[in-house]
Amino acid sequence: MTVELEDYYAARASEYDRIYAKPERQDDLRAVERWLAQAFAGKSVIEIACGTGYWTQFIAPDSGSVLALDASHEVLAIARSRVTAPHVSFVIGDAYRPPEGTAPFESAFAGFWLSHVPKARLGEFLEGLHRTLAPGAKVVLLDNLYVEGSSTPISEEDAQGNTYQARKLDDGSVHRVLKNFPSEHDLREMVAGIATDVVYRRWRYFWALEYACSREAPFTDSPAASPTTAAR
Repeated sequence: MTVELEDYYAARASEYDRIYAKPERQDDLRAVERWLAQAFAGKSVIEIACGTGYWTQFIAPDSGSVLALDASHEVLAIARSRVTAPHVSFVIGDAYRPPEGTAPFESAFAGFWLSHVPKARLGEFLEGLHRTLAPGAKVVLLDNLYVEGSSTPISEEDAQGNTYQARKLDDGSVHRVLKNFPSEHDLREMVAGIATDVVYRRWRYFWALEYACSREAPFTDSPAASPTTAAR
């Protein structure tokens, strides 16, 4: 996580969960929550960029164990108060260099994190994540679709095709936040050659990519590691 993004989420910690209160998204959220509740049943899970533990609370009940990491002390304090199960651990960590632990994890989850990864670092992120996993481990990536009238408008685009939003907090501060919106094609290309059993799921406001990782597959800086931005 960049210093800019880390500072934004630290400042936003107390406002973080308001995004889940948008009325138009409630049906989608309930559907995703029900799906995630059984997606990791019995498995050890590493969760990347867990934030306030909103999604951890749905993953944890049926999982074997959860190691959830985030770079922000502020959001982890909220997460620890939300999910207190003994088989769940929250740690400060770097999403690009997650802890490998004593045994490979059987699954991984990253909710609303991939959209904050610069295109040039997608391969780096996936390589670091896969290094923590057993061959064939299940990976679920969950994130936003851009929906006019519900999503924060895109304010700028850089030379690499990364898009940004200008987000205002209660204290009046405005933050430039990287937020990409990859298409299904982009996501499938991103994991081509490094994943099997790839399934793309789409709701009105969200998407999920589910696959089995292949640790032996090499990572490259090919275009497949750099999804383009969907219509915005």
